Amino acid sequence: DLSSNATGAGGMTLLSTQTASSDSTITFASGINSTYKEYVFKYYDVHPSAGAMLAVNFRDGSTAYDATKTSTFFEVYQNEAGSSTSLAYVTDYDLAQSTAVQPIGYVGNENDESLAGTLHLYDPSSTTYVKHFISRTHGYHGSDLALTSYIAGYCNTTAAIDGVQFSMTSGNIDAGTFKMYGV
Repeated sequence: DLSSNATGAGGMTLLSTQTASSDSTITFASGINSTYKEYVFKYYDVHPSAGAMLAVNFRDGSTAYDATKTSTFFEVYQNEAGSSTSLAYVTDYDLAQSTAVQPIGYVGNENDESLAGTLHLYDPSSTTYVKHFISRTHGYHGSDLALTSYIAGYCNTTAAIDGVQFSMTSGNIDAGTFKMYGV
């Protein structure tokens, strides 16, 4: 578990829950402040309208979700037949001083395909340091793969991060539950 709660550093307090229903975005636009040093976002049973990547972006005081990010992305998978596996760094999904959305996990759009995962955002109210984030997402890929994505990065700004927005890289979020916790 990547949560500080696992180390006994603090309990998790549920701050907000949102349920997707054919939404273009799921946005947490309030409640991210200096109350907590860590915010944890959990997402369950996320199902897209089209096979695509779930993505995240951050707001740094303006109205736009376009904080500059630098990140790394690697993934592991195995197919259902057990005949194909991979562990790879994926340069297509890492960012270098980019305001684009950060892909965090692929999911197919067949009826039984979904993804789930966790995103951690550290000390978003700091006006001294960059804001670190990590994510681990597991999805059922449209090619019958069990696919886990690991992302780490930082928002390269000393402005406070006060909003987090999830979206699909193509199409809508047809279903899913998103929760925000303070730690």
